[in-house]
Amino acid sequence: MKDDSKKEGNNVKISLLNSKGEIQAQLEESAKVFTEDTGIELEIIPCPAGQSPFEKASSMYASGNAPALLMIDTGDIIKFKDKLLDLSDEEWVDDAMEGALDDYKMDDGRMVGFPFAVEGFSFIYNKQVLDKAVGGEFDPSSIKTRNDLEDLFKKIEESGVAPLVISPMDWSLAGHFLPISYITQSTDPDVMEKTAQALKEGTLDLKKNPQFNGLMETFDLMKEYNIDKEDPLSGTYDRGPELLGSGEVGIWFMGNWAWPQIAEFDTAEEQYGFIPVPISDNPDDYGNSQIPVAVTKPLVLDKEQNSEEQQEAAKKFLEWLGYEDNGQDALVNNMHIIPGFKNVTLEPQDPLAKSIKNYMDEGKTLRAPTILPPDHWSQVGASMQKYLSDEIDRAGLAKEIESYWKTVE
Repeated sequence: MKDDSKKEGNNVKISLLNSKGEIQAQLEESAKVFTEDTGIELEIIPCPAGQSPFEKASSMYASGNAPALLMIDTGDIIKFKDKLLDLSDEEWVDDAMEGALDDYKMDDGRMVGFPFAVEGFSFIYNKQVLDKAVGGEFDPSSIKTRNDLEDLFKKIEESGVAPLVISPMDWSLAGHFLPISYITQSTDPDVMEKTAQALKEGTLDLKKNPQFNGLMETFDLMKEYNIDKEDPLSGTYDRGPELLGSGEVGIWFMGNWAWPQIAEFDTAEEQYGFIPVPISDNPDDYGNSQIPVAVTKPLVLDKEQNSEEQQEAAKKFLEWLGYEDNGQDALVNNMHIIPGFKNVTLEPQDPLAKSIKNYMDEGKTLRAPTILPPDHWSQVGASMQKYLSDEIDRAGLAKEIESYWKTVE
C-alpha cells in the first residue's frame, strides 16, 4: 500500500471473522493501528470457542451479514468458493512463499486466499524443566523414538515435575494430533489427499496400519504420564500454557500460536521449543524427527454481501499486512505470526516461532494437514475424547474414525 493511499478510508467500515481466538486482543489492537493508518474502520469478530470457523461463517452468510474478511480453515475454502473474491491479481501474490498459495487455487483459475500464517505443532517443551530432568543441556534432537520419549517422561517425573499435560479439546486432538497418522503414511507431498481418499473408500484399515497404531501407542504413553490422568477431559486450553509456563509440567502438545498465553505465565523468560512426536522405535521412520508445518488460516474476501468499496477496503488490509511497516510489525511482533511471504524480513522473536524456523531451515518438516473436512474436529474429536477417557479401546476408535470418513463427500 502506497503512502498516498493512507487516510482515504472515508468512513468505510468492514469486519473480519477471526478463528484464532488466542490473538483476538492482538488483532483488535492491530485493527486500531490499521484504522489510524488508512481511515478504514475494521471490526474483529471472534469465532466462539467450540464453534468451527465453517459453522460461524455459514451462520453469518445465512443471516446476510457476512464479514468482508474471513479467517477460515483451508479445508473450508472449497465450501465457500462461489462466495469468494478472486485475488489473483494482487501484488502480494508474487511475494508469497513457495507453495503458500497451492491450496487456495480453484479449478476455475481463481486464487482466493491470503496466506495469513505459517504454523507448526508438536510437543512444546520448557527447557528449564527438561535441563533439570536430564542433568544438563537438553537437546530436542535426542528424542527420535518412543523409547526416547518414555525415558524423558521418566526423568521429568523423577525430577519432581509432571511430564506433560494433554489438552482434551476436539480441535487439538482431531485437528492436530490424530492427523499426524495421516501425514506420515508416506513422503508423497499429496499424502493427505491420498490418505483421505483411501479412508473414504474404506481401503485403509486403521487397525492394521503402522502409522495409526504407532501414533496411538505414543498417545497411550502420553495418557500414562498426563498430569490430568485421573480426570482427562477436565482440562481447558488455558490450563496448558499455565502449567507449562509456570514449570508444573515439562511438555505440552500444542502449536506456536500458544506463545502469547505461555508468555503470560513465564515470568523467568525461559526457553521453549518443539520436540517431534515419535510414532515408532525406529529413529529413521518418517515423522520421528519432523514436525508438522504449513501455511494455515487463509484470509478470504467475501464478494456477495459486501460492497465493492468494502471489498477494496478489505484488500487494503491485506496490503497493509504484507507491505506497510506497521502491518508487518503487527503480524510478526504483535500477533507472533510467521508470515507466508518472502518480502517480510522481520524475524520472529518468540522462541516457538524460532524453533519452527529451525526445523524449516533443516528440512525437518511434515506438511501439516490443512484440508481436513469441516466437521473432522467435532466428529473425530469426540471419538478421540472417548479414547482419552477410556470409554472405547483402540479398535473402537479405529472403527469410529473409519465410519466417519465413509460419510465424507
